[in-house]
Amino acid sequence: MSSFRRHNGWIDLVRRTGDRCKSASTGEGLDNGSFREQIRVKLRHFEALQPVCPVCRSDNSFDNSRLTIGAVWKSDDTAIFEGVLLCPNTACQREFPIIDGIPLIIPHIRSFIESGILQIFGRDDLSEATESMLTDCCGPGSAFESVRQHVSSYTWDHYAEFDPADVPGADKPGLVVNLLDRCLEMADSPVGGPVLDLGCGVGRTSFAMAERTGELVVGADLHYAMLRIASRVLSTGQVRYPRRRVGIVYDRREFPVSFPRSENVDFWGCDANALPFRDGQFATTVSLNVLDCSNSPMNFLKSIERVTATGGQAILACPYDWSAGATPIEAWLGGHSQRSPTAGASDAMLRSMLTPGSPMHSFPRLSLAAELDDLPWHVRLHDRSTMHYRTHGLVIRVSDPPPAGAS
Repeated sequence: MSSFRRHNGWIDLVRRTGDRCKSASTGEGLDNGSFREQIRVKLRHFEALQPVCPVCRSDNSFDNSRLTIGAVWKSDDTAIFEGVLLCPNTACQREFPIIDGIPLIIPHIRSFIESGILQIFGRDDLSEATESMLTDCCGPGSAFESVRQHVSSYTWDHYAEFDPADVPGADKPGLVVNLLDRCLEMADSPVGGPVLDLGCGVGRTSFAMAERTGELVVGADLHYAMLRIASRVLSTGQVRYPRRRVGIVYDRREFPVSFPRSENVDFWGCDANALPFRDGQFATTVSLNVLDCSNSPMNFLKSIERVTATGGQAILACPYDWSAGATPIEAWLGGHSQRSPTAGASDAMLRSMLTPGSPMHSFPRLSLAAELDDLPWHVRLHDRSTMHYRTHGLVIRVSDPPPAGAS
């Protein structure tokens, strides 16, 4: 999963009123008994999922690489906002920061921070007029304006139906949730257990999965600005984003939202090709309109295969809007090579890769259970432009691989 997008509270751990403590291992700065009692209340996601170091995971040294809380630098009575997770493996000892309540459990953490520092340091306390002036100075196509455009497009579809100031038009927000529900209608009754929303963006589908399943949900993405919006919705119940009107003119939108069972949701920064989870961790994995934004769709699907439990299922949707800016052409699933058996059709290629007995079957534990094509989805660009997609929805069954030598 890359942070590329089209058209281009971290876990609640500490319940306290102060904003600093020096060490989560000793509770320095707090009464130790009080610290331990309070930390147990808010460790639900962390204890249930027991994330592991993504660098060490390939070594299968899970006992040595289960992440620990190294320090807490800023928190309130609901969440850690700043801190660090540590890999205890003496051969690794990687540090993974918690920023804005979001844990960044990413193997290439240095390059991720370096390339995303603008988003991480981005301010949200400036007036709308000042933000407008900054956008004018940076100009169209700048990194600053590009991030604003992405945030505008996705936040509108996820949340604008709750915006009392949003003017109704021909294109209605909320299609991503409709897409999720159409796919869930095809699926079997969900198996009990945690849910992974892979490529969650600004988070609406994570809240929807929590409401529909009642299970713990982790929304994972690499786009920091979108994760920060999702995290703010989770922690404050407020949506705040720049809605693009035309060109580089943006109108600030801010309004309250409330979702049932939102206490079951958390948002983490993760790379889909190096997820910090044990094998078979999730009963259900959801990934909507992200496969064709991955730098390696094959590895993306292998990750889903690895982290989804036997007897579980994956909900996948994709419009196959391939771009060489996100995915090398050689890694596209279809979209080229008309001379191939699938004539370059992406849906046919993916279907064959998920069909046991097919010469192209590529994932021993995955099999296509149901599919529905031409599901509507859209990306709003500005007041006068919306990109419409016909999305392919799939329900994928996850099972034990056949015995070696079995036909």
